[in-house]
Amino acid sequence: MDKERVRELHPCFGAKQNRGRIHLPVAPGCNLECRFCDRKINEEENRPGVTARVIQPVEAVTYVERALTFCPELSVIGIAGPGDTLATDNALKTFRLLGKKFPDLLKCMSTNGLLLNERAQEVIDAGIDTLTVTVNAVDPAIEAKMINGLVYHGKRYEGEEAGRIIIENQLAGIRKVSAAGVTVKVNTVLVNEINRFHIGAIAKAVKEAGATIYNIIPLIPQHDLKDCEAPSCVDLSVARAEAGKHIDVFRHCQHCRADAVGVPGKNNFSKEVYGGLPRVKDTFSHG
Repeated sequence: MDKERVRELHPCFGAKQNRGRIHLPVAPGCNLECRFCDRKINEEENRPGVTARVIQPVEAVTYVERALTFCPELSVIGIAGPGDTLATDNALKTFRLLGKKFPDLLKCMSTNGLLLNERAQEVIDAGIDTLTVTVNAVDPAIEAKMINGLVYHGKRYEGEEAGRIIIENQLAGIRKVSAAGVTVKVNTVLVNEINRFHIGAIAKAVKEAGATIYNIIPLIPQHDLKDCEAPSCVDLSVARAEAGKHIDVFRHCQHCRADAVGVPGKNNFSKEVYGGLPRVKDTFSHG
């Protein structure tokens, strides 16, 4: 995918015009226990990890068609949860179903990257145009403070061992998909008490691996990190300056829900597109 076309069409990769996206909440499970993540099913909270319902891949075409009636500016089909997109086959199956039906819409996926190294070719073959990987540390000791553990090939890992596993897989996976032409953005959740002085190292490492744009997301204090402070505008500005020494920095993140629909910061049609349908049980899991 031409990177200039990505910047023209994708609101999270620098598009200057009004460009919309739909997030399809098809990924129910997760394999990583982030200490800041509190996934919920509701219609009120406006943050990552939240959706009104989890849908099936076969329903995706209907929802994209419906979204286009509310938001003709739609240029991106995205899958950002509410769990991890590579922890199940749902996301890749959805993109394969949508590829022929909507060839002009960018296909965008977000992942924690734990399985990215081994599933990189599947991501490439599914025609993913842009990939966002959340990398919160490139030092296992720091990563160990961001997560409680992870499940990898049926076994649970904790501490620095877990940190090493995910960091190695993230960076190796980014190298593979970026070498194949997939545009890669990296998200980092900024936690002053944990990774505030590590941002420059993360930015440098992911740039060297092939990422082209970097997004710093200020912590929403919740779950196990509910007692941490929310980074201030000054904290965020300083962190962005550190990252900017190594990589282009994206500065307009909207903390989008896993079922967001519309132009970020302008409108949201998620209730209109997904509303009026029965909720499913909370099926989130870590493994």
